[in-house]
Amino acid sequence: MSRKTAVLQQCCPRANFISVEHLRFLQALITWKSVISLLRPLLLDVVPTIQQTAALALGRLAYFNDDLAEAVVKEDILPQLVCSLSEQNRFYKKAAAFVLRAVGKHSPQLAQAIVECGALEALVICLEDFDPGVKEGAAWALGYIARHNSELSQAVVDAGAVPLLVLCIQEPEIALKRIAASTLSDISKHSPELAQTVVDAGAIAYLAQMILNPDAKLKCQVLSALSQIAKHSVDLAELVVEAEIFPVVLTCMKDSDEYVKKNGATLIREIAKHSPELSQFIVNAGGVAAVIDCIGSCKGTVRLPGIMMLGYVAAHSENLSMAVIVSKGIPPLCTCLLEEHEDHIKAAAAWALGQIGRHTPEHARAVAETNVLGTLLSMYMDIRSSEDLQLKATLEPLLHDAPPNIMKHIVGQFSKVLPHDSKARRLFVTSGGLKKVQEIKAEPGSLLQEYINTINNCYPEEVVRYYSPGYSEMLLERVENYQPVL
Repeated sequence: MSRKTAVLQQCCPRANFISVEHLRFLQALITWKSVISLLRPLLLDVVPTIQQTAALALGRLAYFNDDLAEAVVKEDILPQLVCSLSEQNRFYKKAAAFVLRAVGKHSPQLAQAIVECGALEALVICLEDFDPGVKEGAAWALGYIARHNSELSQAVVDAGAVPLLVLCIQEPEIALKRIAASTLSDISKHSPELAQTVVDAGAIAYLAQMILNPDAKLKCQVLSALSQIAKHSVDLAELVVEAEIFPVVLTCMKDSDEYVKKNGATLIREIAKHSPELSQFIVNAGGVAAVIDCIGSCKGTVRLPGIMMLGYVAAHSENLSMAVIVSKGIPPLCTCLLEEHEDHIKAAAAWALGQIGRHTPEHARAVAETNVLGTLLSMYMDIRSSEDLQLKATLEPLLHDAPPNIMKHIVGQFSKVLPHDSKARRLFVTSGGLKKVQEIKAEPGSLLQEYINTINNCYPEEVVRYYSPGYSEMLLERVENYQPVL
């Protein structure tokens, strides 16, 4: 066996990763940099199979970690690969695109190195290749470059990739459709301008048609791309809606694949957050009910976009909040508070409940009747809760115009806890709770007034005065009446 064949066999095993045994062998054989140096001349070997295998080995080494990817860049291998992209056969093109993807995935700096060696133009030309595998490899490499930041994404756009990616999602090969949709998503996510470029290329109509495709991975990428477009502005969200994705997208809420559910809920969330009109459209299409069912049928982070979607809808207006209540959206949110272990999910559920209950006494009563207030308060007081969860669980939105029986319960719970917890006292001030308590108009001698007095006694008198209604006007009046001593 020749030396170069032995090196290739050890660097490029049949599996798509470097096993521990191969890693140890290479470390014992020679340093990583020297291995890459040995592989570089093999890219120019007279035997095409050795050229392709050398490129594949470089790709797998570069994919392993960023240090090895940097070594590939420092060995000046990228320009050699780029030159060969337009000259070699389809097998070499796929291997070369893999190396570019493996290098570019690690950091914006490495992706920029790929751009600077002129790889984008060569990759875009590969998007027009007759072989679907070459197109797929090129689209994948472009996506790994574009995902880092808006500047790199703009470079991909300027190279003319977007129209060809839109053509790729129309090809019959499922794998090519997936990667092209993923790359369009990576381009769209950074800014409204980049998303508009994707829209102008006609991507929305073709993406919308694939929502019902039976391939779960393709649906995930399609829903992600539409979400990244819709999230930026009302106008872009309306363009997505006009592609008649409703009620089709609601079927994703019942999909057996949890990632399809999550991405479908994310798309609905990104549309609902922009305006009351878009939220009302979703309500009328049955979107709230579908999302509520989805929250009840899944666990963990899959629930998160649906939880936030309900909060966004409820935040827009009293009527939309009541639509969430009527659709029985409160019980699943309460269930999330009890079942979930991650603080950020519980914080989102607490925030959504606050948005539902903050409008009127009727809304606040609907939240309080689920007996969730005690759960929220315990989370607020739990020293293991994150600061964000404590902030979301302060019940401050429910203190606004809550009916007396609910107000008495909330304030009473705080009056029991605040005297014994300095951290809770500080958080109660910073979250606006103390200010809200000063605005409550309680009858003298009532139990509610006693609770308020207990809370006020937990703070210095000047702090209570500072948050009392009319205090700022009183200070301004003193300023106006003050006679300077000259």
